[in-house]
Order: sequence, then C-alpha cells, then structure tokens
Amino acid sequence: MQSKSTWMFALAAVALMLSTAVPARDLTVVSWGGAYQDAQREVYFKPFMEKAKIKLAEENWDGGVGTLRAKIQGGNNNWDVVQVESEELLLGCEEGLYEKLDWSKLGGKDKYLPDAVNDCGVGAIVYSFILAYDGDKIKGDAPKSWADFWNVQKWPGKRALRKGPKTTLEIALMADGVAPKDVYKTLGTNEGVERAFKKLDQLKAN
Repeated sequence: MQSKSTWMFALAAVALMLSTAVPARDLTVVSWGGAYQDAQREVYFKPFMEKAKIKLAEENWDGGVGTLRAKIQGGNNNWDVVQVESEELLLGCEEGLYEKLDWSKLGGKDKYLPDAVNDCGVGAIVYSFILAYDGDKIKGDAPKSWADFWNVQKWPGKRALRKGPKTTLEIALMADGVAPKDVYKTLGTNEGVERAFKKLDQLKAN
C-alpha cells in the first residue's frame, strides 16, 4: 500500500471527567478500542498504573455524544475518563456532561498548547487523513489529490471514505475545487453543504 499525504485534518482528542459522582472503585477509562487502545494501554495506562499504584478498568465506545447523554441522564454512569473528538468535547462541555478541569492540579493551562486546552478537557492526539491506493494495481502515474480520487475514468476501482460527514464533506469540497483555506467558510453555508453532497453523489457507483 502506498499513500500520498495531501491534506491533514487535525482533530483534538481529549480526556474528560464525566459529571457524575462515583463510589470507590477502579478508575474507568474509555477509548475507541482496537489497535489504537492496545497502544494506549502500553504507552499510557500501564505506566500510569505503575506510577499511581491504582488499577484501571477499560471500556470502549463508538464516540457518539448520544451515548454520553444516555449514561449521564440515565444515572448509570461508570465512566471516569473518556476520549472524545473535538466536536463532542465542545458540545458535551456546553451541555454540562463533563466535569470542568481544575487546571491548578494539572500544572496550569500555560503548560499545554493554547489550542489544546478547554474547560473540560485537554488535547491528547492529532491525526490526519490521507489518500491511499494499492501500489500493486497502480503503477507510475498515481493519484495525488482529492480531485484525482474522484477521477474514476483514469483510475477505475472502488473508493472508500469515512462513514460519516466528518472529513468526508471537506474532502468532497476540495475534490470539487475549493481551496483548503476556504473549506469551512464554504461548509458554513447551505449551498456549500449541498455542493459537497452533490460531489459525493458522483462516487455512488464506485
């Protein structure tokens, strides 16, 4: 597999305290499962347990803010620290789903990147989306942009995008000629959203 990094879409993922008191028990941390959480276990969880001399319980989730609402409003919350994406951080903090952090106990906000701090969480990771293709099937001239990704005549074959609007709409607009710096300005209009979906319609057969 070969890939071309044509655009980086950074999303802050943050650790949060949910706003429900919990009895004395193992601290429960929640992430997204799979190989990602396996890596977190080795890099974060195990060293933390050794240093803090406490045990962590782990769970994983789908990342939807509706799941958080249901746990809090249903009174059955057993989660203490949850990894979420930036949109869920902002929305959940506004709704009061999370405990606000006491930054004096975390070294102060000035110890963190300015864009990584929020009243309810702190940025933990930045990741990107890239255009990738099968190097065994595509030789020589290869797709280098999202416009190329849409070019099914020159590079026939199935396409795959994230199942959801996040990043998918941005990619569609860039494929349609919108400059990266103008993507969110365009998406802020009904016409821009319609334009993105219209562009995605072009790939339905692929």
